[in-house]
Amino acid sequence: MDPITEKHLKSVVDRINRVTNSPLEPYTRDGDKFTANIGNYHLSFAYGGVSLERMCNPGGGVSEVFRCGHVTKRELYNRMHALLAGLELAQSVAA
Repeated sequence: MDPITEKHLKSVVDRINRVTNSPLEPYTRDGDKFTANIGNYHLSFAYGGVSLERMCNPGGGVSEVFRCGHVTKRELYNRMHALLAGLELAQSVAA
């Protein structure tokens, strides 16, 4: 089994942002000021693991999507693909 890289994870996060019509970047820079892009999904790396977070307020506050903390890249990759499959299924049912 090939290792999951940060590039693989970022690719899935980008797909999730596109499917949910969310901003692709967590922050927008205007000169020396940064503004949080509410709704953006992005990765957080800490404690030797990674998690999926979503920007939830203008101050840059986030919520941890899966509520499992920082996990291995493989585990997060699998969870994000499950989320993506659910999002795409919901869209096809709504259409």
